[in-house]
Amino acid sequence: MQHRKIAIFGRVFSSSVTPYIENLFDYLHNQSIDVIVHRDFYAYLQDTVQCPSGLATFSNNKDLPRDIDFLLCLGGDGTMLAAVSIIRDSGIPVAGINFGRLGFLANIPKDRIQEALQKIMQGEFSIQKRKLLCVESPQKTLFDSENFALNDITVFRYDSSSMITVEAHINGELLNSYWADGLIIATPTGSTAYSLSCGGPIIMPGSDNFVITPISPHNLNVRPIVVSSDMQLSLKIESRTEKFILSCDSKSETLSTDVQLTICKAPFEINLIQLKDDSYFGILREKLLWGIDVRNY
Repeated sequence: MQHRKIAIFGRVFSSSVTPYIENLFDYLHNQSIDVIVHRDFYAYLQDTVQCPSGLATFSNNKDLPRDIDFLLCLGGDGTMLAAVSIIRDSGIPVAGINFGRLGFLANIPKDRIQEALQKIMQGEFSIQKRKLLCVESPQKTLFDSENFALNDITVFRYDSSSMITVEAHINGELLNSYWADGLIIATPTGSTAYSLSCGGPIIMPGSDNFVITPISPHNLNVRPIVVSSDMQLSLKIESRTEKFILSCDSKSETLSTDVQLTICKAPFEINLIQLKDDSYFGILREKLLWGIDVRNY
């Protein structure tokens, strides 16, 4: 068997998944697979579970080895989103073990870890390329240059004050002035997340589109709109508090309304590992309970 090397990333987990993590490290050791673990996560593991000592570590994108076969995320979809800042434009494939709840991105069940790893090692998978969004401002650097999102970029009102007005231009042309609690700009990956809960459509990965979804708009005839992924969206926000919140996946910043935003497609994509017996529509049916009579739940 070809010699393998994988990286592992994760965050705090409940004690119920401890046996699965210990079994994972036992399996990797028995298969003589080289392992490098995120430094903070490794420190947490050593205090929490029985795992090998003396493993190599990494802390960010700069010291993540480029010769690894793939990065394995232990957690839920939030952990996968956090891993994007580590993977960035390296092209390293990523797979997710679901220790969370829904698991659209981290869709490998925790009781199928060994089976999934065997398939990945044997090449029984495909790569799904997922587009990201990027947000910039001429007034300041956003999110310490980690200004990209796999799910969505969202502007919110600052607190429980009145709605904000978001003036949106696409490629220089006025789209709308949204009077709402906020505005979501979502990728196809993020179309099943916050955007979906606000009435946005589900968009297939690879469809070359983004969706702009208002949050609780004042005018009920303002609906989500699907736009080309090649668009450039400019936003100017007005608020009585002269502040608003900008989120970029799991990151957020409070900004003043003199900060204008430009949102467009990021210059790189993320490579998600999809096992050959899994499918996007199968995941939708499972996670959204399609075809199931929910009156029995």
